[in-house]
Amino acid sequence: MLSESEIAESVFWACEQEVRAPKPGNVNCFSDGHNMAVDDFIHSARAIAPVMARPGLGVGERILSAIEATRQVVSCNTNLGIVLLFAPLCCAIEQCERFEDLSAELASVLENLSVEDAKLAYRAIRMAEAGGLGQHPEQDISGDPSVTLLEAMQMAAERDQIALQYVSNFNTLWKTGLPGLTSALNSGESVEWATAFAYLKLLSEAPDSLICRKQSREQATAVTEKAKQLVFEMNKNSTLNAYLDRLTAWDNELKQNAINPGTTADLVAATLLLHAFQRRLSADRISVP
Repeated sequence: MLSESEIAESVFWACEQEVRAPKPGNVNCFSDGHNMAVDDFIHSARAIAPVMARPGLGVGERILSAIEATRQVVSCNTNLGIVLLFAPLCCAIEQCERFEDLSAELASVLENLSVEDAKLAYRAIRMAEAGGLGQHPEQDISGDPSVTLLEAMQMAAERDQIALQYVSNFNTLWKTGLPGLTSALNSGESVEWATAFAYLKLLSEAPDSLICRKQSREQATAVTEKAKQLVFEMNKNSTLNAYLDRLTAWDNELKQNAINPGTTADLVAATLLLHAFQRRLSADRISVP
């Protein structure tokens, strides 16, 4: 099993690598944007890592405590999506002797989410001041929920990719994110470029729900089509860093139009967390006599 410090280090590493990668439209080490800077994300990562790793906390407790910790160091929403995705993963990994156990443990964590988890998560979402959520007739975020967090996510799954992960046992990460990251790493790419590839792979398979909310479904679909073309070309190329100029140009274009595939960035951060857990648990097994 991973120790508290190993989980905390994995959380920070995943957040740090996500913001370091050249991901078009997101804040990254090549370009700030959307009234946020790289340091905002690094400070936020340091704030949430010990909270996410604290033994025995439930999903709702982790979510609310992480957002409270974030608001002490930044005044903007840097990581709500990351926190919503990381909390159940960190709860589940506490119970795992092997990485192969994580999917089943995660399913158990999600199935046992409570109304109290939902109430705490709703408080966190309001505190984070997430933009573009709108009003919804059922279990609106402005009030107190009367359903479990899983049931609330089921109601939102058609319009929100993070909610969809809750109802699908994080299927997008298992099916697309982690295989994309792993294949790029195995081909010799750096973590930064492997992360960029996994991000584009995720973006190529589904319109980003943050763009859908803040702009339109049509705009999100156009971004997805561009990502598809890049992934197609990258799959035929030997090195990904040859695409830096094209990614930089697209990054500038997206930011000039205030288009941010932010949910996809959250998904790739969670993919990186899975990779960190996998790497650490594999190392533990190799080191055992």
